[in-house]
Amino acid sequence: MNQTETEKSAIARYGPIAIIAVVAAVGAFALRDYLSFETLRDNREALIAFRDGNFVLTVAVFLLAYVLIVGFSLPGAAIATLTGGFLFGTVLGVAVNVTGATIGATLIFLAARFGLGQKLKARMDGSDGRVSKIRKGIDENQWSMLFFIRLVPAVPFFVANLIPALLAVPLHRFVISTFLGIIPGSVVYTSVGAGLGTVFARGETPDLGIIFEPHILLPILGLCALSLLPVGLKAVTGKKELLK
Repeated sequence: MNQTETEKSAIARYGPIAIIAVVAAVGAFALRDYLSFETLRDNREALIAFRDGNFVLTVAVFLLAYVLIVGFSLPGAAIATLTGGFLFGTVLGVAVNVTGATIGATLIFLAARFGLGQKLKARMDGSDGRVSKIRKGIDENQWSMLFFIRLVPAVPFFVANLIPALLAVPLHRFVISTFLGIIPGSVVYTSVGAGLGTVFARGETPDLGIIFEPHILLPILGLCALSLLPVGLKAVTGKKELLK
């Protein structure tokens, strides 16, 4: 392979993740004043009127916007989740929010895996000693670890998209664990969004720290512990449990 072909290969491999990084950096400055609670509050009547007259189109446009926000790591994901609840209610809002977040996360996952994951996987596969043991342990407990990083509120969403890509997690495992793992948090924030009408009427701001309230956080931590149960059982019994 000559130098030109090598450069083209590098551009093709690192291009997608580089584009995401550039758009994320630009968006962090250009959109932070637009993707905000104040913007939602000031335009709520126009949004409701558009939704009532173009419901299917509103769902489609909102879903696309959510995918772009997550896929390019733009600011405003929490506001987008609130907006989904505000426009569509808790049930449909959760469905749209989770679908959009999963698609956006998958775009990041694929871009990172294409650019970095395969190369790192090849190095890990060819290694021995401690690195090999770490990789083996991850492979044996992928489902548990994937659900765990999705359920823990302290793990940044972008980080939870990159780690599986760098560890060569199969696409179907990533998609399933992402979709199911983000449902609890999405239900919380979407339900807050569904009640924004009352919040607006009072002139208040929604409490996005509600997910850390004991009555919300403890059940989520319970799910985290449940996701790690197979890992604990393996450690105690010394037996491998197939999660494929």
